[in-house]
Amino acid sequence: MGAWRSDIPEKTPGSPAKSLLRDFSGPVTLSLWRISFVRALNGHSFVQRRPRISAGLAGRLNTAVLSLGLLLVAGCLSGLRPALPHSEVSGLLFSPASADFYWQRSVMVLNRNHFQVARESRLEGVIETQYRAGSGVLEPWHPDSVGLASRVESSLQSIRRKVTIGVQPGDNGKTLLTVRVDKELEDVPGLAANYEGGATFPESTVMSRDLSQVVGQSGTSRWVSVGRDRALEQQLISEIRYRQLP
Repeated sequence: MGAWRSDIPEKTPGSPAKSLLRDFSGPVTLSLWRISFVRALNGHSFVQRRPRISAGLAGRLNTAVLSLGLLLVAGCLSGLRPALPHSEVSGLLFSPASADFYWQRSVMVLNRNHFQVARESRLEGVIETQYRAGSGVLEPWHPDSVGLASRVESSLQSIRRKVTIGVQPGDNGKTLLTVRVDKELEDVPGLAANYEGGATFPESTVMSRDLSQVVGQSGTSRWVSVGRDRALEQQLISEIRYRQLP
């Protein structure tokens, strides 16, 4: 013990280190001092710790995040509608007294499916819509393209549809409502110059002063009939018959 204290310089009374040196009376006291120092470090860590979140607060945060996600999904999928009973027929029979009721329902269903009515004649019993461009994959809020295959086709091709609803006398004193959807494909006769490359004058040819190529395509568009859209017809019939409308 004495040998260990011989290396420590003698301190004068009243020195600030007097009380600290008094504890260094031997190896045992030094060990105890080291243990106390380590405990002090553990109790007062110099590393800033992250605040702990209680279980109740964590549960409320998870619920809030989940609710926000459900709201976003519901907003993105607002164009998707619940499935209705599928109808295999392209017409609907009802009593003549319900003709006005189903006429109004037909117009409301067309508006709900984003078809604009072009002609409406009760005397002829015909409701015709304007042509509407087919909605693609990135337009799920437009229900005119029924099924994934139809949406992919409308994304890759120029497709348009027209709806014709007829209300005519049927068999056994009933009134028959029919739905017909005509589908057409655009057939451009020439090169369409509706892009940057088509409006550029090539160096290999003589420059022409005709600026028609920067205005539009070389000819009017032609539309080729590709038949009827049976899937959309069945959807419209099902909505006219079963859909709960305001």
